[in-house]
Amino acid sequence: MMTIPKKYEQIDEWKTVMFMFNSALKEIGTKIEILNNEFQHVHNYNPIEHVKSRIKSPESIVKKLKREGHEVTIENMLLYLNDIAGIRIICSFTSDIYRIADMIRRQSDVKVLIIKNYIANPKPNGYKSYHMVVSIPIFLSDGPVETKVEIQIRTIAMDFWASLEHKIYYKFEGNAPEYIKAELKECADIVDMLDAKMLSLNEAIREVEEEQNRAEEMAAETERQLAEKRQSRNG
Repeated sequence: MMTIPKKYEQIDEWKTVMFMFNSALKEIGTKIEILNNEFQHVHNYNPIEHVKSRIKSPESIVKKLKREGHEVTIENMLLYLNDIAGIRIICSFTSDIYRIADMIRRQSDVKVLIIKNYIANPKPNGYKSYHMVVSIPIFLSDGPVETKVEIQIRTIAMDFWASLEHKIYYKFEGNAPEYIKAELKECADIVDMLDAKMLSLNEAIREVEEEQNRAEEMAAETERQLAEKRQSRNG
């Protein structure tokens, strides 16, 4: 659990906790940006479309603690809630999800605490996403403070579906009509099929590009050899 440094004990505890979580979001956000830039530099490809971050509102924190049967205290908030600081990474293809998760996992100062793979094991309503709860050090003047951040990684199609499901959930306070739930599950199946089709199409495009590159390299090598022969005859 995150421990508040002694130097902050006389400051408003809530403000201190929010300062820590906001700092954690900045820290992990910078890491993700650097990893994406490095991938672009090495592979000439961006696996990340965009990144969203948020801090859970006080109202949402209170509701979740009560829903889970915990007394509303700062201590319980830090102990039982893993998603106060959240960052969402949106990518184009399902293969990118695991690639990004692996890049984050390999960071020496990031500790992976929990993994929930809702892609391999979707929720009953069709929800798909890859969740990681990590601990990242916030380097303050008195030393590092380990702080939890939840990372969600999903495709554009998954994110579109999840956004709609979220709106429906709160519209009906978790009790949507059965026909709407059925339609939503059908949409999740369509999203799954779309992601698979787009991934297959992307792989086909890459194969064509590789074949073209090989053909161009062979043509260039042939031209070089012919040039050497002409030069030898002329010499």
